[in-house]
Amino acid sequence: MQSFLHLSIFLILCSCCVLVCSLNDEGIALWSFKNGIGNDPLGSLNNWNYSDETPCSWNGITCKDLKVVSVSIPKKKLSGFLSPSLGSLTELRHVNLRSNLLSGSLAVELFEVQGLQSLVLYGNLFSGVIPTEVGKLNYLQTLDLSHNLLDGSVPITLLECKRLKVLDLSVNNFTGVLPEGFGGNLSALEKFDLAYNKFDGPIPSDLGNLLNLQGTVDLSHNIFSGSIPPSLGNLPEKVYIDLTHNNLSGPIPQNGALINRGPTAFIGNPGLCGPPLKNACSAQTEASSPGSEPFLPSNLPPVDGTGGDGNARGLSRGAVIAIIVGDVVGICVIGLLFSYCYSRICACGRKKDESGFGFQKGGGKGRKECLCFRNNESETLSENVEQYDLVALDNQVAFDLDELLKASAFVLGKSGIGIVYKVVLEDGLNLAVRRLGEGGSQRFKEFQTEVEAIGKLRHQNILTIRAYYWSMDEKLLIYDFIPNGNLATAIHGKPGMVSFTPLSWSIRLKIMKGTAKGLVYLHEYSPKKYVHGDLKPSNILLGHDMEPKISDFGLGRLANISGVSPTLQSNRQMAPQQSKQGSAPSESGTVTSTTTSGSCYQAPEALKVVKPSQKWDIYSYGVILLEMITGRTPIIQVGSTEMDLVNWIHWCIEEKKPLSDVLDQYLAQDADKEEEMIAVLKMAIACVHSSPERRPSMRHISDALERLPASSE
Repeated sequence: MQSFLHLSIFLILCSCCVLVCSLNDEGIALWSFKNGIGNDPLGSLNNWNYSDETPCSWNGITCKDLKVVSVSIPKKKLSGFLSPSLGSLTELRHVNLRSNLLSGSLAVELFEVQGLQSLVLYGNLFSGVIPTEVGKLNYLQTLDLSHNLLDGSVPITLLECKRLKVLDLSVNNFTGVLPEGFGGNLSALEKFDLAYNKFDGPIPSDLGNLLNLQGTVDLSHNIFSGSIPPSLGNLPEKVYIDLTHNNLSGPIPQNGALINRGPTAFIGNPGLCGPPLKNACSAQTEASSPGSEPFLPSNLPPVDGTGGDGNARGLSRGAVIAIIVGDVVGICVIGLLFSYCYSRICACGRKKDESGFGFQKGGGKGRKECLCFRNNESETLSENVEQYDLVALDNQVAFDLDELLKASAFVLGKSGIGIVYKVVLEDGLNLAVRRLGEGGSQRFKEFQTEVEAIGKLRHQNILTIRAYYWSMDEKLLIYDFIPNGNLATAIHGKPGMVSFTPLSWSIRLKIMKGTAKGLVYLHEYSPKKYVHGDLKPSNILLGHDMEPKISDFGLGRLANISGVSPTLQSNRQMAPQQSKQGSAPSESGTVTSTTTSGSCYQAPEALKVVKPSQKWDIYSYGVILLEMITGRTPIIQVGSTEMDLVNWIHWCIEEKKPLSDVLDQYLAQDADKEEEMIAVLKMAIACVHSSPERRPSMRHISDALERLPASSE
């Protein structure tokens, strides 16, 4: 009986040994990590079992050759601390624990895993400093420690991570001076964000060497001081440089990437001056800029004209008193004259309600402006307006100016009419923001009237302005961001595009129909029967399900009011069609044509006729139809001859080219829709007729398209 008892105990111990010893070293290290997690409310680690041989089947774990290469457990509300046992995972390459509730210090051991490529700890409660051992991570490409409670200075050893592409330390409590060497050592950086910390001292001059940066370089909301290094102008032009809310001073360098930045990139720095800000630099400020102060010897001769007489020490005390008294009397006389002028001529206080020049700024604090001696009401008003808040044109606008300025911004493109940014708000809402410029003619009332008229247009196939912002130095138009690019790219692709998926015939027909409906609305149902005036594939945007949205309507007019000199094919945007009653067209009807690539979409008579016509839009629409059917660019090379698309299609008809030579080769898969393609081709040819009177109306075109079989969609 006793021997049987000993045998049972031996078997139990053996089974326990098998149970305990079954998990490999990698699993034991991760089990220690799990033990450091105090709370797992979503049960993310429930399938982590000690009885498994390896951890490779555990949630969030990826292995290669039974070695853990990735630990990815984001947004699971895990709380606890970061176990140093992760440092024993010798093949670890990626750690992603973002958006949890982990706290404590950063484990030094984790920064000794030399093969680590990405460490993402965004959105936790980590505190303490970045270990100096970070310099051992020679293969590190992504370091995101943002939105934590970390403090201390950036260790100089970080500059040893020469493969680093993403460095995000924003929203922490970091302090101290940035070490020189970012530009020389971290030249591979593509994202650089230090916003919302307490960094001080000068901005390193070598940041201008980071030529691979993209998106926004965010140094905002720190305590950086001194002048802006001119070398920042060397950054790529599409990079948005955010220097807001620091202690920077002196003139803003006007070179390279710094030239086209509006004042919103520099606000919150009272010491900054010069364009694009409205506070001019004083001669003393300019003279004291680095390298501009001349050497002055200490033994200069006297300059009072006395020939060096030691008794000549300037004005006497009596003379100084006399000058002061004279100044005081003069000021009093001027004050009395101004008071008389105010009471007899202006009487602004009594007429404030009539003139309507009292206005509110910044959330409701009223500020009264007295505008005396005015010649032109709109121009005088704008001269006294410093800044208006964001004006919503849509009752669903739920963001304000501060949220807009704090958002991440990415340059989508540039043109002669300004820069367009994609802006991502903190709540994830995507917007498109167009800067119209920072100076020029300041006709606020006129701008307000025009932009609010555009904002009233509501149609599913027209991109509507949701809000706008006006100040003396900045004019912004805010739209919804349209995700699928524009029609020009959808038809032809763009340089550098890795893969290109041609549009099917059903999608093309859907875009044709939607664009026609949008134009019918502008021509017949809008308040003034508008003419778009600059229709082309690049301003037909493609939304979800490839639904087209006509953009840039009225843009040229707004740019003209804002003082921008748009390099558009004409200045006829936002032009209302003359009504049957004979009302005069808008002053935007003056055509100032220039030779541009967009001129292929311009009706021939637009170069000669001043009054805008809806037939111009129909011609442009016809060219777009031809482009969608043929897949050809607006300008075509035929042998040694270059001709536009309209002339090319007429040449094909004269030469009796087969239909297969005319149609886009990518439409061969839709051969059963050939009759529809021919019908659309005939419409396009009718739209581009040389005589405006012979072109069909937009209503006729839209109805004809709708009669095509619904199955084509």
